[in-house]
Amino acid sequence: MARAATNRRMLVVTLIAWTVGIVIFFPILWTALTSFKTEAEAVAAPPTFLAFHWTLENYAEVQQRSDYFLHFWNSVVISVGSTLLGLLVAVPAAWSMAFVPGKRTRDVLMWMLSTKMLPPVGVLIPIYLLFRDFGLLDSRIGLVIVLTLINLPIIVWMLFTYFREIPGEILEASRMDGAGLRDEILFVLLPMAVPGIASTLLLNIILAWNEAFWTLNLSASQSAPLTAFIASYSSPEGLFYAKLSAASTMAVAPILVLGWFSQKQLVRGLTFGAVK
Repeated sequence: MARAATNRRMLVVTLIAWTVGIVIFFPILWTALTSFKTEAEAVAAPPTFLAFHWTLENYAEVQQRSDYFLHFWNSVVISVGSTLLGLLVAVPAAWSMAFVPGKRTRDVLMWMLSTKMLPPVGVLIPIYLLFRDFGLLDSRIGLVIVLTLINLPIIVWMLFTYFREIPGEILEASRMDGAGLRDEILFVLLPMAVPGIASTLLLNIILAWNEAFWTLNLSASQSAPLTAFIASYSSPEGLFYAKLSAASTMAVAPILVLGWFSQKQLVRGLTFGAVK
């Protein structure tokens, strides 16, 4: 009886998980299907799911109208660059908070997390003026800096949570063996924290890749990433759903592939501890 009840419970949980997954993934699937339709079929009522004239003209026209690979390269540079810069700052910060905590460590962590609750539009004007004065508007360096600052609280929190699970005695033993602070972090701490660092890296690349508010307001043509590439297909002339869907599919495809192949690493880093 107990085994039968357990099997039924697992079946119910599996069905619920598949239902939730399908509901979440359906908009992406529908966008991909719409990208292969003509503009007339894209707005047809009732909509057609698979029985329509498949065409690649939207992708050809999108590539002809916009330089997709320039926007793609900008997204890669901005997302990877901001994440690596954030890790460079966050690793020492998380180390100090995890292994040399002070009276205000918890307050500092809460303050950093609270900055994520600030509406971005509230600081848009001062940041825009600073970027204008320092010549950082429409530059990759400027977007790397601002996205680093935006995602830094998340990076610090994730690394701090992960570093806390590493026994401090291991680091103390390395000091007794003559390791300095640099060697302690580079050759003792980081190798043990590879799963957590990898999951932090992947998650923040995804967050930076999907950031739209700052990239739309601080870039124009030279540094515009794929979020601006998608927005360029929303014009006063109207919404061309088929072309917009093609542009959206081209923009999300790289990060979907990255997420698919790294999902095990993400789950492992976010759910498991550092030392087994």
